[in-house]
Amino acid sequence: MGIKERKEREREEKKELILSAAKKIIEEEGIQALSIRKIASRIEYSPAIIYHYFQDKSEIVDYFLREGYKEIVSALGGLQHQEGEPDIVLKASLVNFIEAALKMSEEYKSVMLNDSEEVLKHTSVLFRGASDERPAVGLLCKYLKQHYFKDREDSFIELTAQILWSSIFGLIIRLILEKNVDEVQKHRLIEHNIRFIINGIKTVK
Repeated sequence: MGIKERKEREREEKKELILSAAKKIIEEEGIQALSIRKIASRIEYSPAIIYHYFQDKSEIVDYFLREGYKEIVSALGGLQHQEGEPDIVLKASLVNFIEAALKMSEEYKSVMLNDSEEVLKHTSVLFRGASDERPAVGLLCKYLKQHYFKDREDSFIELTAQILWSSIFGLIIRLILEKNVDEVQKHRLIEHNIRFIINGIKTVK
């Protein structure tokens, strides 16, 4: 390995170390508690070294929000690639989404319950036009239009996707907060929630 390659590898290793420390702070204390100084203290670097890799705290926050959103979109990927009965495909994709969020529960809670502008610019989904700016909402809208609401206007479909998203979000947050809910009850709640959503969609269809 040449000098250039070794330096590049060392740079990536330091960057990963910084991101790992930042992730632990977010999980333990919340995204609002994240700071360059805290990251530096945790990995025993000077703040100046952190700034060598990231312009500021906002750049680190943006990184985690982008990565988290990729996981969410990936969980809903079945809406693009799976074929079959629409109810079954939609249910499977929503279950995947819920499970993906619960796997990163503390990070999800910290980010999604944060009302700062720098976070909301990534996480807000209730504004008009969200289907154009939020890939996950866009996926839901596209699937709903294709399989449930072919003759409905786009604004109605977007509202439906936003209400669907909000319902799922509420369940995820309660499951994260109520840690004593056993697996059987958790499964029942998820199944019941999704059944209500799909039945509601078909009722207004």
